[in-house]
Amino acid sequence: MILLVLVLVTAGVVAVQLTGFLSAGQGAAAEGPSVAAGNRTVTEYAPEDRGEPVTLSGTGLTGEAIDIAAWRGDVVVINVWGSWCAPCREEAPILAATSAAYADQGVRFVGVNVRDNPAAAIAFEESYGIIYPSIDDRNGKALLSLADHLPGAGVPVTLLLDRDGRPAARVLGAVQESTLTALLDTVLAEPATSS
Repeated sequence: MILLVLVLVTAGVVAVQLTGFLSAGQGAAAEGPSVAAGNRTVTEYAPEDRGEPVTLSGTGLTGEAIDIAAWRGDVVVINVWGSWCAPCREEAPILAATSAAYADQGVRFVGVNVRDNPAAAIAFEESYGIIYPSIDDRNGKALLSLADHLPGAGVPVTLLLDRDGRPAARVLGAVQESTLTALLDTVLAEPATSS
């Protein structure tokens, strides 16, 4: 009898956890059209549905202060990653190449590194040629500030902000070059709406 109760309780906990996992990231910012492709889900947000500018700040892997509020007027790509994450390793060369290709077009990239110590994260970035900054988010504060826009669990996640700092698109899973460049080209073609 005790074993049966334990099995039923365990099954209930797993069901609740699975439901939470499957519904993660389905808050107000996830109302745009979504397209699933393999292990990726791409969501784009119409300009009139983007809401308020995203706030994100923290300390970089080498100790520098990072605050994306200073980047208003630029399109910003936020990538949440970890060196232990296989899809993050898959997308790293794409992010490095795209950040270099769009650097002169008013696009800024920033990483949010979760759970790595700075030495491991820096080694990862060096091995993939990533030259944009990453926030050291072992304390989870940066990820918490993005909670309205990103799921609570799972990496990689990429959030694209328009020139006003508002969420324009989100990619859950490893981003593909064609997807990222298409999203960037679309947002770059939009005028900024704030003064």
